[in-house]
Amino acid sequence: MPTSDISQRVGAVVVNYNGGDSLPRCLASLRDNGVADIVVVDNGSTDSSVATLSTLDVEARLVRAACNGGYGAGANLGAKSLDRELVFICNPDLVAQPAAIESLTAALDEHPEAAMAGPMLLETDGSVYPSGRSFPNLGDSLGHGFVGVFWSGNPWTRRYRLLGAQQLEPRSADWVSGASFLVRRVAFEAVGGFDEAYFMYVEDVDLCWRLHRAGWDVRYEPTARVVHEQGRSTSLKPYRMLLAHHRSILRFSIRSTSGLRRAWLPFVAVALGARLVLVSADHFVGQIRALMSERSAAKSIPCSGGPESYGGPGRKDEGLGRG
Repeated sequence: MPTSDISQRVGAVVVNYNGGDSLPRCLASLRDNGVADIVVVDNGSTDSSVATLSTLDVEARLVRAACNGGYGAGANLGAKSLDRELVFICNPDLVAQPAAIESLTAALDEHPEAAMAGPMLLETDGSVYPSGRSFPNLGDSLGHGFVGVFWSGNPWTRRYRLLGAQQLEPRSADWVSGASFLVRRVAFEAVGGFDEAYFMYVEDVDLCWRLHRAGWDVRYEPTARVVHEQGRSTSLKPYRMLLAHHRSILRFSIRSTSGLRRAWLPFVAVALGARLVLVSADHFVGQIRALMSERSAAKSIPCSGGPESYGGPGRKDEGLGRG
């Protein structure tokens, strides 16, 4: 597919919140993929990421959100300022690999019944972060939600996340990660875009669920690849993000559950509250252990009287990690 086709058909929305030095790499990768119309929606960043836009050789329009309404609200705002047939929506902390957007565009061309196509997401170490997943049933949700806190390889998590060979196969999927995807404007607008009641998390599941209900398919296309440094901004406020995650799960459960199964919703609410306490405690214990380990390592370094004795060159201050 000629690069000119991409520039004429695809516009990109990058939802930025303290994207730091990841944002320039993201924008450069979109330009290298042939995207000419790029909108950066800033959700009230407090770092220097927005200030750097004027210094880059990548043309991008800046839209400042009136307030930080979350990822979905930012994506909706950016999409409204584009007039391309296809819209690529993404986080600022990813790099689209060569021909990634071309592959996503080809997938939608080959499958006119599909509204959206999501790429393979790669961690910075090259491992695959699972996308193209199934909507979980109650059993898988409970197993993944509770057992998965302590045993990531449990059968419920593997079934829900479709770990294994399925991550290498182009296929239909219930939903793909909102970290990056290509969507038909007509379908996105027909379902009202993202539900802005979700501040963070599960808004991608909800969007795909509504697209399916409207008669569209969703595709997972692993020949399109992006490298994603996950949780850059969400790790700054981990407990707030944990709360937002669990609230979003409950909201989607209420929306997507019908019939006699709605009788389970009070149990789901209690279970989510218990899980929130569990994962918050686990995160807190992890922080304490990391701090103790850092102090222990510092004590083992002999004092030489130089600046390295105070954590100078060679020391790396680790962030809080993923929420």
